[in-house]
Amino acid sequence: MQATCSQCASRIQIDDSKVPDRPFKVKCPKCQALMTLPGKSAAAAHAEGEGYAAPASGAEAFTAPAPAPYVPPPPPPSTAAAARRERLADSQNDAIIALAPGPAATALQAALMSLSYHVDAVDDIEEGARLVEQGVYEVAVTSRTPPEPGKPETLAQRLLRLSPDSRRRLFVILVGDEFRTADGTQAWVAQADLVVHPNDVSRCEHLIRSTLTERKRLYQPLVDARRRVETD
Repeated sequence: MQATCSQCASRIQIDDSKVPDRPFKVKCPKCQALMTLPGKSAAAAHAEGEGYAAPASGAEAFTAPAPAPYVPPPPPPSTAAAARRERLADSQNDAIIALAPGPAATALQAALMSLSYHVDAVDDIEEGARLVEQGVYEVAVTSRTPPEPGKPETLAQRLLRLSPDSRRRLFVILVGDEFRTADGTQAWVAQADLVVHPNDVSRCEHLIRSTLTERKRLYQPLVDARRRVETD
């Protein structure tokens, strides 16, 4: 799917496999404006002229367009989701946390907020993962614990399926008893940028800051070059 930003007129290319059936939001990589785009169903209807009869051929009479079938509007998003989307439109530094409620989640949220990040505690893995794939968040904090009963995946599992370009844009922090804080080898094996033991979360603000700074120094030129290609 292709789209044009209503604010800066940049062209945006979205992988068709990532486009949901219902209308969705996407953040412009150049000006950060948040746009509403039609889902697959609406785009297909527009492209194929859904709701209109095919024109007659040869000597057959012209058939008037048939009335379009009524399609009920999608249900409104939850109040929390709507508030999040509205804020994301104006935010430059956003982080998502998918951890069980407790001291570790609270301490990491406070650390990121002290670094000027707006932090969302994920309440919908599918919604959170889709926004991560769209590049809305710069930082994702989660663990490798098994999924909850009735839920097919965790955010950590979804992060492993990110495209290389999406992964370069994201700073991933994994928290777990199996990690030694700031162990580079463990982070590389787990495909994370930083690993943290729960006992160390209350004093890892400086560690997050320094690791983020170093990563941006290494990867930001690649991200900026990619964005220029997407908008040219």
